[in-house]
Amino acid sequence: MAADLTGRVAVVTGASRGIGLAAATALHAAGGTVVLTARTGEAAAAAAASVGPRALGIGAHVADADAARACIDRVLAEFGRIDVLVNNAGTNPAHGPVLRQDHARFAKTMEVNLWAPILWTRLAVDAWMGAHGGAVVNTASTGGLAVAHDIGVYNVSKAALIHLTRQLAIELAPAVRVNAVAPGVVRTRLSEALWREQPGPVTDRTPLGRLGEPADVGTAIAFLASPDASWITGETIVVDGGQTIGSGAAAERLSVRA
Repeated sequence: MAADLTGRVAVVTGASRGIGLAAATALHAAGGTVVLTARTGEAAAAAAASVGPRALGIGAHVADADAARACIDRVLAEFGRIDVLVNNAGTNPAHGPVLRQDHARFAKTMEVNLWAPILWTRLAVDAWMGAHGGAVVNTASTGGLAVAHDIGVYNVSKAALIHLTRQLAIELAPAVRVNAVAPGVVRTRLSEALWREQPGPVTDRTPLGRLGEPADVGTAIAFLASPDASWITGETIVVDGGQTIGSGAAAERLSVRA
């Protein structure tokens, strides 16, 4: 089924590139009106122009409460509703072992990856969704389902976001559905250190044999935001080409034996 969001209004944070831009594009293709946020108005406007005629860019740092509130107020003033919120903005400044991180890097990671989704969801629910219904989709990560060297703080923040998704699904039901996507290694700037120089090791452990593209995740977000997912809440959909279940080489060996 193709998602149908005709007449719906969606807000996507961190939408100037990567998964956020892909999500905005998919929501727009499904018939929705889409508001894209980014750190600067220029970046947001450029992204919106690339999406289509029913897209608007608004500059708003995701962890700035005043900017977030002003964005939600503007969306309501211009479009009269907010049906979908995609909490996509994320950051990863804390590289290395968890015990070697300073408080500033830890706090920034948690502020953007965990507190901002709480902030934006509260604003959207108070402004519209609580009374009229809606759907929230959080961009988590397969890192929130596993452990890895060097990105421990990031993974902890995404694990917390997955649990937050379940918690808010209970607190906001039945009016608002809350779900998440957990992308694997996708061809984005945030993850390019994992694939740009040597993509082979990533694709070798991906049963579907390729890196993920932002559009792979964007279409999953559009599905969760749409009426087609009307009986799904509190779930996290893994979108990783099978990376969490084994390597492409292992899958090939199994197929040969079969």
